[in-house]
Amino acid sequence: MARWLLHVDLDQFQAAVEFRRHPELRGLPVIVGGNGDPEEPRKVVTCASYPARAYGIRAGMPLRTAARKCPEGVFLPLDPASYDEASEQVMALLRTFTDQVEVWGWDEAFVAAETDAPESLAAAIRTGVAELGLTCAVGIGDNKLTAKLATGFAKSVGKSADTAAEQPGAHTGMFRLTAANWSQVMAHRPTNALWGIGTRIAARLAELDIHTIGDLMAADRSVLAAEFGPTNGPYLWVMGRGAGDTEIVTKPPPAVGRSRSETFPRDLTERDEIRAQVERLAAEVTAEIAAAGRIAVRVAVTVRTSTFYTRSKQSKLAEPTTDVATIVDTALRILDRFPLDRPIRLLGVRLELAPVPGPAA
Repeated sequence: MARWLLHVDLDQFQAAVEFRRHPELRGLPVIVGGNGDPEEPRKVVTCASYPARAYGIRAGMPLRTAARKCPEGVFLPLDPASYDEASEQVMALLRTFTDQVEVWGWDEAFVAAETDAPESLAAAIRTGVAELGLTCAVGIGDNKLTAKLATGFAKSVGKSADTAAEQPGAHTGMFRLTAANWSQVMAHRPTNALWGIGTRIAARLAELDIHTIGDLMAADRSVLAAEFGPTNGPYLWVMGRGAGDTEIVTKPPPAVGRSRSETFPRDLTERDEIRAQVERLAAEVTAEIAAAGRIAVRVAVTVRTSTFYTRSKQSKLAEPTTDVATIVDTALRILDRFPLDRPIRLLGVRLELAPVPGPAA
């Protein structure tokens, strides 16, 4: 049996969780973000239902802008605890099919399985997710790159004659992309259709007369190395040919740091108020790492002004610690290194953590 990589992507996840407990909202333009108040300043959309997206609502858009675009939108507050619970249900379901599950946040995961019928596995996953009151698309590939890209096509199969023609007989909600159909499906598409190539890299490739993935496949690797470096250049060429990572990491590596930050409803201008907020953030993040059994070795403070100028400064602790007073005092001393002569929009405190000891020999 062949080893397949499947990418499972939950549809409009946060909105879908809301639909489970509020079925009457299905089919409505639901917008999730902040405290659910579209007039709340400096809060953004974190999820928009498909009807809301038809109005041009996108994640990251200010809630006020979303309200102008879609006055009849249903605005709901973020509910991380409910999203955690729903995500854990889905990931537990995936582990009933295989123990090779790599979780990527609330709403997506990679699954590796040996099977002669990957579409049957994908269909079974979609059925199981549907029984949880959610929906998903499944991309089938021979590595993570092809599986991830296949998910995008899975969302449009049956809606696009172009996509359906690339995989005759495909079912809506899943799609297979491998070395066998890579050129047919991908060669004519722009380079930024590749997962990992954004607008800036695509523009640099265009300067080399590389506009499509087919162009990238035919490119001279030495030219790419000269432009992007001896590692990144050849990697772009390899990626253009549909190659990618196949390893599934079932247990994420220990975090190297933890942070807390906040964008304030109004700009902070008083030094005492700014110091109080840094003190609070430092105490909160210290409590989090202590609860997780981790120890801080370095403290960093980030300040963003009303003009969006952002700067971070850091300091190494004299010794690893989880002592709240020590970390708060260090954060305040770092804050004193900032001029604080402009209104403050955001503050953040990050702790760099000591490595987790390995198992005893």
